[in-house]
Amino acid sequence: MEQVTTIGLDIAKSVFQVHGIAADGTVVVRRQLRRGQVLPFFEKQAPCLVGIEACATAHHWAREIGARGHEVKLMPAKYVKAYVKRNKNDAADAEAICEAVSRPHMAVPGPLGDDDHTSGLTPSRGLYSGKPAVSNPVRYRASSRRRKASRTVVPAGEVRIQARLSHGDRNLLANI
Repeated sequence: MEQVTTIGLDIAKSVFQVHGIAADGTVVVRRQLRRGQVLPFFEKQAPCLVGIEACATAHHWAREIGARGHEVKLMPAKYVKAYVKRNKNDAADAEAICEAVSRPHMAVPGPLGDDDHTSGLTPSRGLYSGKPAVSNPVRYRASSRRRKASRTVVPAGEVRIQARLSHGDRNLLANI
């Protein structure tokens, strides 16, 4: 059996689709996995490049698979869509992810860490312009630390938002 060099993983609620190819492009693995079978499958595989379409749980799976020695790349759905060759289904998506991630100049973001809670506070969007589209992400991050304990809701308004931020976040926002 040939060694898998690239895997495309299409993740879903309960059934995941795997498409793996060898260095010469021949298909080595094409199968469905249940949620509980995913990590044991990757533990048995030699380290390789794994592509996952970015979605709500993709960062979790990228961290878990990466911890098992694989190089994981997350890809936005619009990058993958161009590589779907036939009907849209999980197997075709996994094949398209595998094809797209193997491209040498594909720009893909890395998985976020568990403590990467300030990733949405970017200077390019500005911080407080009075528009809800800008202030809502800041309100979310200000309430996210207390969310499970007290279910605190952060009221709208720049002064109220700043009052809820931690000292470290205030310093971070002051430097933006």
